[in-house]
Amino acid sequence: MICTIVGARPNFVKMAPIIHEINRRGMPQVFVHTGQHYDAKMSTVFFDELGMPHPDVYLGVGGGSHAEQTARVMMAFEAVLREYAPELVVVAGDVNSTLACALTASKFNIPVAHVEAGLRSFDREMPEEINRILTDHIADLLFVTEPSGEKNLLHEGMDLTKIFFVGNTMIDSLHTHLPAALARRPWEAFDLPEGAYGIVTLHRPANVDEEKGLREILSTLEEIGARWPLLFPAHPRTVARMKDWGLTPGGVRVVEPLGYLDFLGVMAKARFVLTDSGGIQEETTALGVPCITIRANTERPATIEQGTNQLAGTKRAGILAAMARLERDQPPRGTRIPALWDGHAARRVVDVLEQWCA
Repeated sequence: MICTIVGARPNFVKMAPIIHEINRRGMPQVFVHTGQHYDAKMSTVFFDELGMPHPDVYLGVGGGSHAEQTARVMMAFEAVLREYAPELVVVAGDVNSTLACALTASKFNIPVAHVEAGLRSFDREMPEEINRILTDHIADLLFVTEPSGEKNLLHEGMDLTKIFFVGNTMIDSLHTHLPAALARRPWEAFDLPEGAYGIVTLHRPANVDEEKGLREILSTLEEIGARWPLLFPAHPRTVARMKDWGLTPGGVRVVEPLGYLDFLGVMAKARFVLTDSGGIQEETTALGVPCITIRANTERPATIEQGTNQLAGTKRAGILAAMARLERDQPPRGTRIPALWDGHAARRVVDVLEQWCA
């Protein structure tokens, strides 16, 4: 039996194609949702729109500090392992649930497969970087989305026989659901002119947990918003910080988080996206939508080398300089899709899982 894990919004998009493919082949599976994201807009709507089956086990761990959340997942997941005794645990991405379940499985001597292995920002101040590194060094099967992942893993001494370049399962979800997302025409619900607006997302602690830095980013968005309509589906943690410090960016339409289909639809028809998300860098590359990443580094270099992504840093000057380059690029420059971002990554992942379990 294979145990598949989701915990937070990015996991759902990455794991849905794998869960579907495992079920399609009739392979025994126990599907666990840790409940790291538990708000309906951050969790339930994704299950519904991605057509994911109801989890076999819901741990309901909720929020808390990194240590509290990780510890609660480990304690709850231990009981799952005792009850189901899976022969393999499959985790994805870099959230706390990813590391917690991988670490717990390893204590039970249960092999671990890591989807989206090898990505590195080389910034140890990012909690996600620590989760990525530790999960990779625990895992027995390492599924890589881009060439940098294999290079990083080999540099860290990983056995080549454990590494499988399979492509990007997040792009599988995009290919599957893009027609339905566009059919909704969600940009019209916000009165956004098709192809002539920007989307904003911010959630990383480095950007939103310090007042001075968040204030500078929001004031920069105000300046951009004077020229372009900006839609900002705001993460709950970002909303909380903005309320704490009384920050309201003028000229930016702040709304609640969108479901997967609505967000995919507005992103696909945007002129550009401003974000600190890793997954959105990948999705905009696949869509050919210019992306400005409000970070000093990225663990997804393929989006810069082959896509439309620019690293702008977190300061006003860098963001505006990237925006100026984007505005000079009329129409948007084309994009080359990274290798194996073809909508069939989940099939390649499950081919390996099936052979491994045989």
